[in-house]
Amino acid sequence: MPRLLLCLLLCLNGMPAYAGVYTYIDADGNRVFTDQPPSGKAQRVEIAPSNNMAPAEVPASNVPPYPSARVEPAYDVLRILIPEPDATILDQSGNLIVTANSEPALHSGHSYRLILDGQPFGEAGRSPVFPLQNIDRGSHQVSVEIIDSQGRIVERTPSQPFHMKRISLSQKRAANPCKKKDWGVRPECPIKDKPKEPRDIPFVPFI
Repeated sequence: MPRLLLCLLLCLNGMPAYAGVYTYIDADGNRVFTDQPPSGKAQRVEIAPSNNMAPAEVPASNVPPYPSARVEPAYDVLRILIPEPDATILDQSGNLIVTANSEPALHSGHSYRLILDGQPFGEAGRSPVFPLQNIDRGSHQVSVEIIDSQGRIVERTPSQPFHMKRISLSQKRAANPCKKKDWGVRPECPIKDKPKEPRDIPFVPFI
């Protein structure tokens, strides 16, 4: 019974302060608590006010602003100018110059990086011009990236194909025959391949 009485008192303590609580002894001798005053002898129970406190309001001026995340500036355009997609490159040595362009210009701390056949090629740098040498015959894929100071990719062009066709010296000579002044000057006109000139036959007077 004391435990039940304690529970009832705790429940009553949680009621709003303005609610009336009454107690009386019923016919069986049990003490009853109720918020409805019964007819007859009933005593009003005084309940102490709740100690709950409303949260204090903090002036908006004293609330520190939440730091917003810095958004990395984007590039409107990043494209490869040379070579054009699906271009065929004719070069005996397999040389090619890849040129890219970005709008706006490269931001501080950013670099261009060339991707050849899915792998980074050479060192990243501020120049969008990449000279390639001794590229194997056949088809290749090329793209250009912009990376930040930590090596993270900021922008990247789609991969585009080009085809390297390395012609032989004889093919180049056939397309543009070597002249007398070209031997030893043009790569496709080495001295060792210079045809021998016919010897002059001395004139012998008829006797």
